[in-house]
Parts: sequence; structure tokens; C-alpha cells
Amino acid sequence: MARIIFKLNRGGADEMGHYSEKNVRKFKDLMSHYSDIKVDAKRQEHFFSLYGVLLQCLDETLLPNAVELMGIYGRICINSFNILDINMNTIGVGIYLGASVMDHSCKPNAIAVFEGTTIIVRTLTDLPFLDWSQIRISYVDLLNSNKDRRDELHSSYYFWCDCERCKEEEPMVEAAACPNLSCDSPCSIETDECKKCGTKLSTEFKEMFRAVVDFTTHHLEEMKTMAYLDVSKICLAKQEGVMHEFNIKHVRTLEMAHIAAINLECWEDAESYSKKLIPGYLLYYGEIHPLTGLLYLTTGKIQLHLGKPKEAFKMLNKASTVLTITHGDKHTLVREELRPLIYQAVMESQNT
Repeated sequence: MARIIFKLNRGGADEMGHYSEKNVRKFKDLMSHYSDIKVDAKRQEHFFSLYGVLLQCLDETLLPNAVELMGIYGRICINSFNILDINMNTIGVGIYLGASVMDHSCKPNAIAVFEGTTIIVRTLTDLPFLDWSQIRISYVDLLNSNKDRRDELHSSYYFWCDCERCKEEEPMVEAAACPNLSCDSPCSIETDECKKCGTKLSTEFKEMFRAVVDFTTHHLEEMKTMAYLDVSKICLAKQEGVMHEFNIKHVRTLEMAHIAAINLECWEDAESYSKKLIPGYLLYYGEIHPLTGLLYLTTGKIQLHLGKPKEAFKMLNKASTVLTITHGDKHTLVREELRPLIYQAVMESQNT
């Protein structure tokens, strides 16, 4: 926030961010949601704690008045982008005046990726012509339920999303597995039988499902800062035959197990969880998404490590199909990471 204040004091308010040849945005054009932030207790607490730090660190003559400062704070909260490294990990926050024109959709037709601190916006589908009013990116993680995404958007950006995806039913998100092991249909414990095969959902099964959900929820919360392989394995064992494979909590648990296995260099486990995670990513993120492409890449990399070059080659080609769309064939991730791995897979396949 101090850097923004310094920049504005040095004439940054006149800086223009172009999003087309003729259209520009200045810092003042960004929405501040001043009235919303004024009545948001959490944001008010955060703002005044920042204000206290700024007063200690900066000469008071450098600071704008409280109203202007809250307007600056609001513009940062609402319009900033998380700057991501090639693994889609957050390494900073930035204001990009031109790119901030893009609105949100839970079914985006564009994606924002980074080359260093340079933002790159790429469309995920072919468009007849460029109309920025129709370009949509996702402001939130798509691996969440409609309710959780809408709640996060409202608490962070002060709007209720009514996009196409938010209006769709989502039978998988909280689904139980059918007690009939030969049936793969998702079941709701609010009903008494599987809609597909008619198998009864007993009271005992429903109680077990609720207990597994509570157990998983608790441990996923505990693993927000660090993934543990042993805990993930316990959760997955309890979920087996109880949670549907596309239940979001099951997908999240697979994600934690995958991350933990990589961190511990348990490569067989890492490959197994990667392959099990792919269908969940395809459902919630879609085929053309950076995280889906990165999962393909990571899986291929693990398979090379395990001496499976032919399997790795297939997986890395899938990664190439996705990442050349989401990142472009000149991006560092594609040039310096993906292509050398594909070459390695080809060479090792010829020697086996």
C-alpha cells in the first residue's frame, strides 16, 4: 500500500493502462467499493491496522486524508491480482490498470498468467472479435461449490455471482458413493435410495457419511498450510466406498495427498494420486485450465522419474495441448520446462 501511495504522489495518478488501442484506465477509474468497505468489519479492522503501520513508517505529510486512503485501500482490495510463479503459487500482489477491466465468471473464457511480473491474458476459446466487455476471468478458485464460490465473491468483491455455472445443479459436490459397489452414480443422503440403481441408503450409511465429511473437513482445515501424507491417507481410507469420487472434499484430499507425496519424494504414491486427481480437475477446472495442464506436466515428470518414459510422453503431450493455449508456446514454462521433458521422454523411450 505504501508503494501505491508513493507512486500516486509521484504522478502515478496520471498513468494510463491500455486495454485496447483507444481505451485506457487510470487508478481513479478503478472501483473502490468505499461504501461496502465502510460497513465491512473485517476490512475496517484490516484498514485501520494498516493505517497505524503507515503512520509509524511514513511522514504524515505523505499520507492522503483518511477518506482518500480508504479509497486507495478499496481499489487495491478489489482490483489487485495475485502474481503467480510458473507453478501457479502466489509470489506477490500487483495492480494492473488495463487488465483490471475484466469481469468475473465461474465459467471463464480467458485466463491471466504471468511471465515474471508481466501479466498475460489469454483467451481459452476462439472469439469472433475482441470485445473486452465480454472477456471473463475467474476471481476465485473453481474447485469449490457454487455456494462457497458465491460467498467468497460476495465477501471479497461485494457481488453475488449469477453466471451460468452458478445456476447449474451440482450433484457431485457433496455426493455420497452408492452403497452398491457396481454403481458409480452420485447419491444424496437427503434421499433414501440411489436414483440410478435403487439401492437403499440406510440410516447407518448416512451417519457414516456425515462422520466422514466432518472428519475430512477438520483435517483439510488443518492441512491448509501444510499437507501431510499420513493424514491424507487416513482420510482417503475413511472416504472409500462412502464419498463419491467427485465429492469436492475427496478431490481436495487427493490434492493434499498428491502434494505431500511429492514433498516427501514418495514417487509411486505421487503418481497414483496424480492419476486419481485428473478426473476431478477435469470436472471442476475443465480441460483447458493452467492447473489441469500443470497436473499433466507434474504427472509426466513423476513418470519420467519412475522410469516410465512412454507413459510420461503421453502425459506431457496432454500438458502441451493445454499449456500452449493457457500460457502460449513462448512462455518460460513451455520453453524451459515442458519441452525439455518431452525431449527427455522421447530419448528415453527410444532406449527402452
